[in-house]
Amino acid sequence: MPRIAVVDAKRCKPSKCGLECMKYCPMNKSGIEAVQIDEERDIAVIDEEKCTGCGMCVKSCPFEAVTVVNVPAPLEGEEVHRYGVNGFVLYRLPVVRAGAATGIIGSNGVGKTTVLKILSGSLLPNFGKENGPSSFNEVASMFRGHELQAYFKELAEGRIKVVVKPEMIDRIPQVVKGTVREVIDRFDERGEAYKAAELMELEKLLDRSVDKLSGGELQRLALCVAYIREADVYMFDEPSNYLDVKQRMRAAKLIRDIVSRGKAVVLVEHDLAMLDYVSDIVHILYGVPGAYGIVSQPYGTRMGVNVFLEGYLPDENIRMRREPIEFEKKEPADRRGAPILFTYGSIEVSYDSGFKLEAMPGDIRRGEVIGCVGPNGIGKTTFVVEIARSLSSSSSGVKVSYKPQYIKPTFDGTVEELLKTVGRGFYGTKLYQTEIISRLELGKLLDRRVPTLSGGELQRVAVAACLSREADIYLLDEPSAHLDVEQRYAMAKAVARRVESIGAAAIVVEHDIMTLDYLAERIVLFDGEPGVYGKASPPMPHHDGMNEFLKRVGITIRRDPSTGRPRVNKPGSRLDREMKSAGVYYW
Repeated sequence: MPRIAVVDAKRCKPSKCGLECMKYCPMNKSGIEAVQIDEERDIAVIDEEKCTGCGMCVKSCPFEAVTVVNVPAPLEGEEVHRYGVNGFVLYRLPVVRAGAATGIIGSNGVGKTTVLKILSGSLLPNFGKENGPSSFNEVASMFRGHELQAYFKELAEGRIKVVVKPEMIDRIPQVVKGTVREVIDRFDERGEAYKAAELMELEKLLDRSVDKLSGGELQRLALCVAYIREADVYMFDEPSNYLDVKQRMRAAKLIRDIVSRGKAVVLVEHDLAMLDYVSDIVHILYGVPGAYGIVSQPYGTRMGVNVFLEGYLPDENIRMRREPIEFEKKEPADRRGAPILFTYGSIEVSYDSGFKLEAMPGDIRRGEVIGCVGPNGIGKTTFVVEIARSLSSSSSGVKVSYKPQYIKPTFDGTVEELLKTVGRGFYGTKLYQTEIISRLELGKLLDRRVPTLSGGELQRVAVAACLSREADIYLLDEPSAHLDVEQRYAMAKAVARRVESIGAAAIVVEHDIMTLDYLAERIVLFDGEPGVYGKASPPMPHHDGMNEFLKRVGITIRRDPSTGRPRVNKPGSRLDREMKSAGVYYW
C-alpha cells in the first residue's frame, strides 16, 4: 500500500525550525522537491506523487508535525463488484441492521449508488470476476462469517423486502402517472398515506398531477411513498436534494420513525447535519472517483462524521484527503468600517400567479458574503433576481455576476472555451488555476462539452463561470445543489476567497446549514407563506439571523467540541430543552 508523509498544520512552523524536513528529504537532495514550504501559510507542503514515505522528515522534524500514513489503494481480494475490464471497482459493503440507520458518506463517483443497488438486490455483485456468482445465494456464501451473510441469504429467499427512494427524482413523472392523491393511495400498504402527506406538507398538492410537480415537491412525494410501503429495509439516496431546511428536518423525522418501528435504514446523504441527525452508524466511502471505492469499517455517527472531515481513518491508518475540511465558524469580520458597495430600498414584486414579495431596505459592504435563508417558494430567487435587475439597469456602475438556481446549458462548446470566454484575462493567471480550476477540480472537465456534464459537474462549472467574471457583486442561487461534502467546502472557499481578494461582495441562497454557517457573515431571513407571500428582512448579524431562523424552524444547534461543526440536537433532548427555554437556538 502506498505511503506518504503528511503535515500537521497546527504544529508545523518552518520559520522557527531551520527547515530540517527539506534538508533531510532524499527526494529533495536529488532535486525532485517532494517537500516545499508554503511561506504564506508558514507550513511545509509534501507532494503526494513525489513522496516515497521514507520517514526521514518525520525523524528530523523538531515539532513532531510530520507523520507517515497509508494512502488509499485498491484492496486485492476484497472486491465486491467490478464494472468490466479496467472498470470501476467497489471494495467491501456497509452493514445493514434492523432498528438502526446506516449512513453512507463520501465523494461523488466512489460507489454509493452501487452499494445501494447491491444491497437492494437490483445488482448481482461479481466479486471482480468475469464468472462471478449466479445468484444471491452464492453471494451469501461469499460473505461466510460476516453479518452480511444472513442478510443476503434472506434476500435470496425472498424473506427481506427492500424499498428504495431513488436519487434521480426528476425521472419519477416518466414512470408514475396520476395525481398525488392517486399515487399515495396506490402505494399505501400501511394505511398511513395521509399522515405521511401531512408530515411532508403535501396536503395542498393532493389533486396536482405528478408531472406538474417541482423538484422539491417530487422529493417529498418520493419520501412519502417510501414511508407508506411495507418493507424490512428502506434505502434513501440523497433525500435532502431540493428541500429547504425545515423540509429536511421533516424528512429526517419521517426516516427516524421508520427506524423506531424496528426497520433497517440505509441512507446516502451529503448534508452532514441531516446525516448526523438521522444516522446511528456511519460508513465512509473513499478512493478515486470513477476508478474505485472502498467502504470503511462502521463508526459511531459523531466519530464517523469527524473522521470524514479530518480526512484520516485512524484504525486503518489511511489518509484519504490531503487537508481536513474545517467547518468551524470563525467570528464574523467586523465590516462596520468597510465601504458600502450598494444600498437598496424597499422591494415589492408581484406576479400574476398571486405571489408577492416584500423586502426591507438594506446594504452590502465590500468583502462580505450575505446568506439568504428560508423556505422554498418564499421569494429568495425573486429577491436575488430583483437585485441583479435593479443593479444592471442603474447607473451605479456596480457590476453583477449571477449564477441561477436552475442551470440550463446554452453554451455548446467545451468547459475551457466557456471559462476563457467569461474569464478573459483572469483565466490564464496562476491565481485562477489555484482558486478556480484546482479548487473546484475542473482540470479533467476542461475538454468536455458543457451539455454533456452531469448535475454536479455542471454546478461546479456554473460556479466557476460566475466567479470568473469581473464583478463587484456575485449572486449565487443554491450553489451547493448536487455537490458532495468536499465539493461544497471547496465551493464555499472559492466564493469567500474571490470576494475577499478583490473587495467584492456576494449574496448566496443556501439550504445546507454547514455551508451557510461557514460562508455567510450576515443573514437575510425570509418568512411568509410559500407560493403566496414572502417577506425578507434587512441583512442581520450572522448569529442573530441564524438564531431567529432556527427558532422558526423549531430546531436547536450545538457545536461539536472537536471540529466546531454545527450539530442538530435531537428534539426533546436535555440540551434541546435547555436551549429553547433560554431562547438560544444557535450556539
